[in-house]
Amino acid sequence: MTHDTPRPRRARQLPTTEELRIWREFIETAETLKSALTARLQSESSLSSGDYAVLLALSEAEGHRMRSSDLAAHIDWERSRLSHHLGRMERRDLIRREECAADSRGAEIVLTPGGHQSFRQATVPHLRAVRELFVDALTHEQLIAAGDLAATLRARLSASGRQRGATAPTNTTRSDGSQRPDSV
Repeated sequence: MTHDTPRPRRARQLPTTEELRIWREFIETAETLKSALTARLQSESSLSSGDYAVLLALSEAEGHRMRSSDLAAHIDWERSRLSHHLGRMERRDLIRREECAADSRGAEIVLTPGGHQSFRQATVPHLRAVRELFVDALTHEQLIAAGDLAATLRARLSASGRQRGATAPTNTTRSDGSQRPDSV
């Protein structure tokens, strides 16, 4: 079997010791990487990874605005989590909420000039950290393999979510190279 071929399914078998070792290495490394990127983002820009995810989505949206429900779906957050986070961002003048012209029940989240400036100032240092901590650590072949791995896992999770009736994230690669906006 080649490394490109998925492992055959075995009826109700738990992962082997080796498979569990690889899983733990993968998940612990991903968590360490995310923590390091989050810490760098916070120290270099005073933005949290959540702030950056919201600002990234708004910066890419038409008119730098999105309905709050669309924003929640876009960054794959629960609406209540987003609402609380937006309140903190609004107090820091990064975003503002406006009544939705098309639907008075909804609100549009708008990127403020201060939020746009904070995002722009955070982006280059953040992308440098991504390069230093992730891209430069891998060979070109490993980077391609990491992309293939992420795409395979995302497709599997997406299919699994559809089978359970859940809404699977539809996010793809963003302009900053991230796969999910809440992942720094």
